[in-house]
Amino acid sequence: MKYLSGVSTLKYFEDKCTGCGRCMEVCPHAVFADVSGEKKVRVTDHDLCMECGACVQNCAFGALDVDYGVGCAAAIINSMITGGEPSCDCSGDSGGSGGLCC
Repeated sequence: MKYLSGVSTLKYFEDKCTGCGRCMEVCPHAVFADVSGEKKVRVTDHDLCMECGACVQNCAFGALDVDYGVGCAAAIINSMITGGEPSCDCSGDSGGSGGLCC
């Protein structure tokens, strides 16, 4: 599932990556893939990232950064807590009833 194009806050610092693969193990949307023979991973598609933060929390080398707790992951969690429709307010409308991006 893709969300909005070009809005993910995911940052990958290739120079810090050791290729341990933890990010691939914990990412629920397969955002990361192994780069054969290079002991690195690569980002398959930034737009697959739901900004949950699992990769950042599990990268011991600081190769990843993401503003987790924002975006679609937060919208889904908040809707489960409140019982409402998931909305990350992608519409830009300050009323909070904005676009569903999930």
